Amino acid sequence: MLTIKRFMCNPLQENCYVVSDDTSQCVIIDGGAYYDEELDAIDGYIQQQRLSPVHLLATHGHLDHNFANSHIYSRYNLAVEICTADQELVEHLARQAAELFGLQLSEQQAPTGRLLSDGDIVTFGNHSFTVLQTPGHTHGSCLFYCADEHVVFTGDTLFRMSIGRTDFAEGDWSEMERSLSGVIAQLPPDTVVYSGHGPQSTISEELQYNPYLRR
Repeated sequence: MLTIKRFMCNPLQENCYVVSDDTSQCVIIDGGAYYDEELDAIDGYIQQQRLSPVHLLATHGHLDHNFANSHIYSRYNLAVEICTADQELVEHLARQAAELFGLQLSEQQAPTGRLLSDGDIVTFGNHSFTVLQTPGHTHGSCLFYCADEHVVFTGDTLFRMSIGRTDFAEGDWSEMERSLSGVIAQLPPDTVVYSGHGPQSTISEELQYNPYLRR
């Protein structure tokens, strides 16, 4: 059984997840913590639960999902794992910070870890995630899907009753349409959706009510 802890982070209210099982190994998904109190909350939870982080995963390369990469690397020696097509985005976070937010990142950029591809398996404890590529919001957007537990982490591809934007430079509406119909809509209806912003949902609910998915 998975234990999923959500932390709402940074001014864009991004969802960072710490996912663990009874082995006490855990993965951190979308390390978007920006403020010290957010970093402290995540670190405190990991310490209190006596967890051992073994992966830092990113659903895509946008800054609001990767603010904490350097902190996580320095504290847990975990380099972010991300799909190849978003490697350049995640390796130029300082540029994103300056251009999009008018911010200057104070920490040195952390290295990039494993580059992921569609169908790759990420293992931890007694569980595994399958990487499902879903380009559209960015060219390298992906899902982390655990079939055994019927959960999926969708980043900014799918939100409750909505989807991620495609009007950024790296967005593509045609790719998003293919990802929604060819990947998202094919997941089992009882799959619980943990998205990059906002509350959780299920694939069944999204197929019934989401205007971008409704059959």
